[in-house]
Amino acid sequence: MNGVSPRKNADLPVRALVGVLLIAVAAVALWLGGFAFWLLVTVAGIIMIHEWGGLHGATPGQKKLAQYALTVPLAIMAPVAAGPGFLAFGLLLGAMFFIAAVTRNGMLGVGALYVGLPVLALLVLREWSNGPLLAFWAMALVWASDIGAYFAGRTFGGPKLAPSISPNKTWAGFIGGAIAAGLFGLALIPFRLPSELAYATPVLAMLSQGGDLYESWLKRRVGVKDSGTLLPGHGGLLDRLDGLVPVAPVAVLLLLSLL
Repeated sequence: MNGVSPRKNADLPVRALVGVLLIAVAAVALWLGGFAFWLLVTVAGIIMIHEWGGLHGATPGQKKLAQYALTVPLAIMAPVAAGPGFLAFGLLLGAMFFIAAVTRNGMLGVGALYVGLPVLALLVLREWSNGPLLAFWAMALVWASDIGAYFAGRTFGGPKLAPSISPNKTWAGFIGGAIAAGLFGLALIPFRLPSELAYATPVLAMLSQGGDLYESWLKRRVGVKDSGTLLPGHGGLLDRLDGLVPVAPVAVLLLLSLL
């Protein structure tokens, strides 16, 4: 986040603790890979589409239907099934059209892709050669961007980035987040991260902050502060992972461009 509100200052210890726990769980699942990592991202996806539905006027029944429909492509991505690939992508498209048609809520259907594509992308990255590093890079660059944005925004303040959407974000935070992520990317080159990906990291950090802004716009549009209440001090899971949503698929596209 690029700025500091009084509420977030008060919640900072809780936010920090929950953030550390989330990172620890993600790191363990990433290191284990296989079923553990698939289970983590699948559960996250099912929760996130429920929260997405709440931001798009879905009824409780419609949100449950969307969750059930999304479980089909997510199940196909499991290590014991077809795994992450074109079949799973096709089923995500099918889930999108099915949800939209049955609920007559097009944006709820779009949620299948909004949530499903990052899940698919993270699983693809994890299965790649040097996959643990690649998946860690995609996730951790978002964390680095958030941390850099927080401290730069708090230290320098200055002009607001998008005051009508998210009043606490500043240009200093935006730039600080990109710099922090860029330094993180460079630090991974000795660990065999392709230099092209390291150099692209600041751009992905900006994309991450764009994902954050997009969700802020969605919440402001419907008049809510958080997408959910699952995570103390953070809100919903979508609030915590909104930056990763655009980053993971783009990271896969960048990796494919290097082949």
